[in-house]
Amino acid sequence: MEGLKGYISENKKRFLSELFELLRIPSISSIESHKGDMYKAAEMWKKILLDGGVDRAEIYETAGNPITYGEKIIDDKLPTVMVYGHMDVMPVDPIDLWDTDPFEPVVKDGNIYGRGADDDKGQSFMHAKAFEFMVKTKQLPCNVKFLIEGEEEVGSVHLPAFCKEHKDMLKADVILVSDTSMIAPGIPSITTGLRGLAYWEVEVTGPNRDLHSGLFGGAVANPINVLAQMIAR
Repeated sequence: MEGLKGYISENKKRFLSELFELLRIPSISSIESHKGDMYKAAEMWKKILLDGGVDRAEIYETAGNPITYGEKIIDDKLPTVMVYGHMDVMPVDPIDLWDTDPFEPVVKDGNIYGRGADDDKGQSFMHAKAFEFMVKTKQLPCNVKFLIEGEEEVGSVHLPAFCKEHKDMLKADVILVSDTSMIAPGIPSITTGLRGLAYWEVEVTGPNRDLHSGLFGGAVANPINVLAQMIAR
């Protein structure tokens, strides 16, 4: 793409500054005391998208954590790409196993170390900056929408309801996700499918007192044996 390397070189210092600011936000979705940090991350994403050239960007409330949405529609007749990412990160305990502060990113041997640098602020930021480049150089070939959610690390509990409520706004021809892996440095890798997750909570109850295994063992199942059989199957 024309001018890409030059644009990256000219803006590298700014890119790193913005990314590091994002990585410094301890947006841990599974810890309630970090609720305020989720909103800080949402606001930061809104700014990143607006500065990058979207026509509009908004923060949407859910029953859980916020969602930042942005879009640029250049022609309704053109295809629309939806870029999905998440602003939340996993907890950092045990903190003593970290070599550096998880929320103070550092660069070592050309790699950025910090919570969220790889999952998923770094990848989402990459897409935002690729979008920025195409907008600024007038090379954007399609409509683009961004959906940056705040609950991926806790199962995206409230995302389905949000999508259902805003299904017209979220219409797209393809969804682009880079919360994945690469085969090796320098080797482009395309992940074509991701496995979903299903959660169960199973409660097995048994007798309310000890039963003699010789008299009752064949007739009354031991809950531990039942659980073992369920897992094995």
